[in-house]
Amino acid sequence: MAGHSKFKNIMHRKGAQDKKRSAMFSKLSREITVAARMGTPDPDMNPRLRAAVNAAKAQSMPKDNIQRAIDKAVGGDTESYEEIRYEGFGPGGVSLIIEALTDNRNRTATNVRTAVSKNGGNLGTAGSVSHGFDRMGLISYPASAGDAETVFEAALEAGAEDVQSGEDGHEIWTAADSLHEVASALTPVLGEPEGAKLAWRPQTMVEVGEDDAGTLFKLIDALDDDDDVQTVWGNYEVSDAVMEKLG
Repeated sequence: MAGHSKFKNIMHRKGAQDKKRSAMFSKLSREITVAARMGTPDPDMNPRLRAAVNAAKAQSMPKDNIQRAIDKAVGGDTESYEEIRYEGFGPGGVSLIIEALTDNRNRTATNVRTAVSKNGGNLGTAGSVSHGFDRMGLISYPASAGDAETVFEAALEAGAEDVQSGEDGHEIWTAADSLHEVASALTPVLGEPEGAKLAWRPQTMVEVGEDDAGTLFKLIDALDDDDDVQTVWGNYEVSDAVMEKLG
């Protein structure tokens, strides 16, 4: 019986992982299609598309899926996606910016509002929290791209404004209008980045305790599970001690 239960548990976990992977590919495909529609379908000539394709490759998205997403834009038979931004508050007074790509504004608004309100938060009006963030470019590299000093020097030379390096990788921040210029300058030195996109960088951080952090992560998971939600930005900070308790 023990072996049977273990097998079922493994199958359940694999099923959950497959579901999350499928959802992630769906979001990446949507961004590729929108980027291709907004410019040319050639990644070499379209910086947003190139960044979307690189992000998909970094997540091991199959090449056929990437090309299919581009072809949908070229064929003109795809849904009409609209970019929408929601602003609101999470547990512990955390500020949240939620970016979505949707073909049904009413559906997305309902789903986002439900996910936030069921997990200790509430949506605000446009501009209610974005004034506490800076609109910047964010270029991501894995830790294997180089040590902190090497990446810092390369980023400085390329025109970046700030670099944060840690065990999980490197975050290179740029002015919003020089994102793709800096990314192009870094590629010959550090290789293709894992991601290059416009981001919302918090001006100040809010440290949350164990209870609020647990609820906040449930809120973010609920938003991530929505196919329309592309990215959730927040000004929260969780200590290593709290992360260990949350497992």
